[in-house]
Amino acid sequence: MPSLTWLNDDEARKTSAHIPYRLLEADAGLSHGAADTGNMLIQGDNLEALKALLPYYAGQVKCIYIDPPYNTQSAFEHYDDNLEHSTWLSMMYPRLELLRDLLSEDGSIWVSIDDNEGHYLKAVMDEVFGRQNFRTNVTWQRKYSVSNNYKGIATICDFILVYSKSDSFKNNLLTRTDESKARYTNPDNDPRGPWKAVDYLNQATPEKRPNLCYDIKNPNTGEVIKNTKKAWKYEPETHRQHVDGNRIWWGRDGKNSVPALKLFLSDVPDGMTPHNWWPHEEVGHTDEAKKEMIHLFGALDVFDTPKPERLIKRIFNIATNPGDLVLDSFLGSGTTAAVAQKMGRRYIGIEMGAHAVTHCVPRLQKVIEGEQGGISKDVNWLGGGGFRFYRLGETVFDEFGNINPAVRFKELAAHVWFVETKTPLPEAIQQTGDEIASVAGERSFAKTSLLGIHHESAIYLLYNGILGDRRPEEGNVLTSRVLEGLPPHTGPRVIYGEYSTLDEAILHEMNITFKHIPYDIKAR
Repeated sequence: MPSLTWLNDDEARKTSAHIPYRLLEADAGLSHGAADTGNMLIQGDNLEALKALLPYYAGQVKCIYIDPPYNTQSAFEHYDDNLEHSTWLSMMYPRLELLRDLLSEDGSIWVSIDDNEGHYLKAVMDEVFGRQNFRTNVTWQRKYSVSNNYKGIATICDFILVYSKSDSFKNNLLTRTDESKARYTNPDNDPRGPWKAVDYLNQATPEKRPNLCYDIKNPNTGEVIKNTKKAWKYEPETHRQHVDGNRIWWGRDGKNSVPALKLFLSDVPDGMTPHNWWPHEEVGHTDEAKKEMIHLFGALDVFDTPKPERLIKRIFNIATNPGDLVLDSFLGSGTTAAVAQKMGRRYIGIEMGAHAVTHCVPRLQKVIEGEQGGISKDVNWLGGGGFRFYRLGETVFDEFGNINPAVRFKELAAHVWFVETKTPLPEAIQQTGDEIASVAGERSFAKTSLLGIHHESAIYLLYNGILGDRRPEEGNVLTSRVLEGLPPHTGPRVIYGEYSTLDEAILHEMNITFKHIPYDIKAR
């Protein structure tokens, strides 16, 4: 597949592999509401934050929405949106790679963009996500009017590029609107309920579809209708079924010259197929979004390019269900997290700037308290839930690849599991990691060391939280006594520890692969 090239693109394609893993440090003072929701607000560089999330959330995110800087060569108060073209692409590429790794197999990513970089972004996303996983390019009407003083051709639309992780992605239908329902009526009082007339003609000519050409007789007038310009949509047998089922409509007076099919509302799916034209009447516009910001923050502290809550609501309705995990790594003023909170989705929001604290935190606090702006009334939002606030902490590895002494069992276990499986650490280990780190004594410590089973292999970590501790009695060393105390497993076993006192032949005979800390723990 052809790929886009730009200045220093080789370096950009290697960037994500060289980004260090960092710890995430919770700040209880900025967290709010219930602590057990799993919702996260992270302040810090989104590239490093995404890397830090991999050991815990790889393959777990159902929907990603991002609104990156558009590179419009204009100044924005809250963002540097004046990046040179190659720099912009180099900024986006590694972030898209990490976002892909976090996305679930049935997940999708939605990226807002305008026509300055939109075509280049599509080429990059074709490479990262696979061209076969491109789903659509949504056109969003962000403005409802244009000034007559504008010189040239005015732009009133932005775009949202949509990709899936794989062909496992299945979108939801949209709720049928009152306007759509109103198209179904019942002029003949059919007991089957409301229906609408559907065209009975095909676009093909009789010459191209002779099997769809036959005479149809109007039972009310006796007129025989022949195919002269277009074929019928249905084969003769299907047409007979329509006649027998009283599904043919000849107009209110019964004298139409061409029949129509009665399509009953009860026979159509309970919803509407989404399409890629989103007018402002349906999903809002930038002026609406700014009014939402003024309502939250006042007129003097408003983002230049906010997105309306209705726009994000449409995306979540199509791509997610309640309880799914969503992520926004360019969180801005917090719209994605606010909508996720109101719609019952779990969320991770990442924002680098100070407005993670000045905008996102107070906005989400207001949402939890039940604020009634945006989509609140549409979804009957009354408040509740919560989020935890995090900052990027120390790196898991130092510049020489050694484990940071500040790392404890839970963090190292998450990394070891991810290195071995490319999946997040099982939730049970995440929840009990702090308890595991405090266990002392080789036998009791050994019992806690099983991280889980992956593809029939059991993965163990012998680590008491102290790097370089080679005292057998402290549990970091694989000895025969420690081995006896490990949770049993009949299949292959992979054991990480400071070192092993067992002979390689014995390990091989027992189907054990021993890996040394820190030498066999590689940063991605």
